[in-house]
Amino acid sequence: MKQHLSLCYHARNNSFLSKFMRICHPKPKSNLLSYYFSLLQSSPNAAHLRHLHARLLRTSLFDNVILSSKLLLMYSRLGKLSPHSLRVFLHMPHRNIYSWNNIIGEFSRSSLPHKSVQLFLQMRHCNQPPDVFTLPLVLRACAACGSAKLGVSVHGLCVKMGMEKSLFVASALVFMYVTFGKVSDARVLFDEMPERDSVLWTAMLAGYAQHEESMQALSVFRQMGSAGVALDGVVMISLLLACGQLGWLKHGKSVHGWITRRCLILGLNLGNALIDFYVKCAALGYSHNLFDKMPERDVISWSSLILGYGLSGNVDTALDLFDRMRAAGVKPNDVTFLGALSACTHTGMVERAYTYFEMMKEYQVVPELKHYACMVDCLARAGMLEDAERIIVEMPVEADGAVLGALLGGCTVHGNAEVGERVAKKLMRLEPEKASNYVMLANMFAGAGRFEDAEKVRELMKERDLSKVPGCSLI
Repeated sequence: MKQHLSLCYHARNNSFLSKFMRICHPKPKSNLLSYYFSLLQSSPNAAHLRHLHARLLRTSLFDNVILSSKLLLMYSRLGKLSPHSLRVFLHMPHRNIYSWNNIIGEFSRSSLPHKSVQLFLQMRHCNQPPDVFTLPLVLRACAACGSAKLGVSVHGLCVKMGMEKSLFVASALVFMYVTFGKVSDARVLFDEMPERDSVLWTAMLAGYAQHEESMQALSVFRQMGSAGVALDGVVMISLLLACGQLGWLKHGKSVHGWITRRCLILGLNLGNALIDFYVKCAALGYSHNLFDKMPERDVISWSSLILGYGLSGNVDTALDLFDRMRAAGVKPNDVTFLGALSACTHTGMVERAYTYFEMMKEYQVVPELKHYACMVDCLARAGMLEDAERIIVEMPVEADGAVLGALLGGCTVHGNAEVGERVAKKLMRLEPEKASNYVMLANMFAGAGRFEDAEKVRELMKERDLSKVPGCSLI
């Protein structure tokens, strides 16, 4: 009785209360199951769900696999996957393939995908055979874990059980191999499929686009059209990514026009893809116009535009957007700070660059090599070469070619052969076949009047058969 009163006290909607109170009266078992299923489905928060959980245990309805499976699903939907959903599953007196798939699927989509793999192994020990819905969940969990070896083992199991030709399984296999960067393996699986649905086509298209094999992506898209596959917003996102990588503004505009004509809702994913495309094609006016029209924006929307303006040298606009983003309560990420630092680099705003670099700690963003490269470039352009070299020495990771190259460029501009020579030697060990490093060092020696040293560098280039590649343009 106390539990009933507590539930009445905490309930916030009449429909939930009325459904629950009707259960207090004797009902036929089939009606009772449907009532409880409906209550679980409409449970508004974890407190209500716990009351229902307790009542299921008291009435022995927890033994019903449908209700207990629904209970673990609802705990997960309310953000209580671990430990609540897991405890429900482990205490279920009866389990079937549906309940196993529920718990494996929920963990595969969570931040704990390795738990999904563990549950699958437990399922195998319990002699519960997987079906065509179980294996895709496990394959996606392997991809999320980054365990290629385990993923290949599960692929072997799919073949052994004769399920590799299932569209559900094949799509998950393609997704997994693409995630591991094995796009050619994904293509072999794709080509071997006797039939393909839109999900499988989209997975292959996205795989090529995500790994910057743009021409292959466009080839798959043309094949999709020939096969009569229905196009949707997900396909358009991959297509925009490929067009952006190639700098094909005209083709991307055609995709944008298709989206407009089909009246597709400009949600976050599609809107962000369009902004990213126009930014990559240096059409910042189009991207900003889209940004202003988006009904909803997230950190990706803001960061794409800030990075675009930062890299193009539109400093005031980039930093104004950064301030507006913070004022809107959106937390900056690593890309946002890269855009702000790039903007500072273009105008030599050293103090402001330091401010943004320190601000990264406030937002718990760990600086990566690209952020250090921006800071070094900013200091080097401003002639603060010793400070730039100090940052490189104090970096928690080994400097790469971009970081050292930024300092070498600054040494060349400001004629500091002493620091430049030290940096160039490190670069030559790190990138022995990159001709531009040798050319910069030779030019720096020549500018400092050290013509013999400059000639030695050029002779070294000849010995190593290196030559600077001439500049080119896609336009």
